[in-house]
Amino acid sequence: MNSVAFPRLWTSKIIVHTRPVFDFLVPALAYHPKSRRYASTTTSPTNPSPSSQKDEPPKRRKPLSIEQRAFLDNALRVNQAGELAATLIYTAQTPPLLRSHPHLRSLMQHMHSQEAGHFSTFNALLARHRIRPTLMYPVWKVAATALGWGTAMLGREAAMACTEAVETEIGTHYNGQVRVLLGWMREMEEKGEEVGEEVRELVGQLKRIRDEELEHLDTAVEEDSREAKGWPVLNTVIRGGCRAAIWVSER
Repeated sequence: MNSVAFPRLWTSKIIVHTRPVFDFLVPALAYHPKSRRYASTTTSPTNPSPSSQKDEPPKRRKPLSIEQRAFLDNALRVNQAGELAATLIYTAQTPPLLRSHPHLRSLMQHMHSQEAGHFSTFNALLARHRIRPTLMYPVWKVAATALGWGTAMLGREAAMACTEAVETEIGTHYNGQVRVLLGWMREMEEKGEEVGEEVRELVGQLKRIRDEELEHLDTAVEEDSREAKGWPVLNTVIRGGCRAAIWVSER
């Protein structure tokens, strides 16, 4: 099968200027492109012994289909955009929150650090497979910063309500991707095809990131997110905005 050419990956370097007290808000966001594409969903055995070749027939090799490649392109593009937004939301929320609630410093640092790590993971995956980021990148940067700053100015509860709403949608989004990939793996195994290590690794990464996002959701609820004034409206509006952003970022 001929390989599918992808557009050249472009990157945006984000520099966040903060005071020393918010030094943790400067994550290492840069990433280094590598000339790689999606690997086959199979992994060739390394120097198999004659006995193993005699006992077990080699599993068939099958590359990803065009539809599967398109799904992964869209999924990883959306994930990277979502993690960029999450990082910028926490970056914008932290200074106003810490001025009135300095005890939240370690919590905000923890959540921000995890989001920056997620962002770096998807940066690397986009570079490895030469997938272009969403064309809406500049818009999401402004929107995420405004959302973070605006909810923080409304108070601690509103900032946590923002986290709860965003992480609810992101957790659901990652769950859907994991289900699709596990379905692929099940189908491959039933057909006697070998599942490549990159696919297994991606499933593990998505599960880990999903669990960390859901941890943020639980933390937000514990920090009185639902005590925010107008919580039902705030929750509905932010979740609706997240779903719209996911849909647009797939394009």
